Amino acid sequence: MNPTLLDLKDIHEPEVIGWWPPAIGWWILAVCIPLLIIFFIWLYKRLTRKTALKTARKILTQIKHDATRDNLQKLCAVSVLLRRVAISVSPRVKAAGLTGRQWLEFLDTSVKAEPFTEAIGQLLVDAPYRKTPPTELEIFQLIELCEDWLKAQIKT
Repeated sequence: MNPTLLDLKDIHEPEVIGWWPPAIGWWILAVCIPLLIIFFIWLYKRLTRKTALKTARKILTQIKHDATRDNLQKLCAVSVLLRRVAISVSPRVKAAGLTGRQWLEFLDTSVKAEPFTEAIGQLLVDAPYRKTPPTELEIFQLIELCEDWLKAQIKT
């Protein structure tokens, strides 16, 4: 038989595979990548927050046991430490610009009752205007209050 006389048809190529809808692997990847990004951001914030609070507790202990500082210097150091911690664990706009009574009310939001606005915490605002420096007992009570505040920050 003559091959030129055969009724053969040309080879048909399959149609081109479209890009839509993507395969299941791409869908899984599209869901997993944003979840991983969110998880790592959350983990980073958690680790830096815990590190800041742990460091603050160490510094507060150093201030408490430092015999070279007088009570007014200890009070200033505690005040600066509280401000630094508050700015690092809270949004900056919430804590950075607060002064006076508003600052004490902000500190009270983390602890029971109102120890900053109604009790020994007022020392943070009043001390620069007092005629006598704070006593050892007042500084001890303030540092204890600050330790309680730091513990409350760890829980939140």
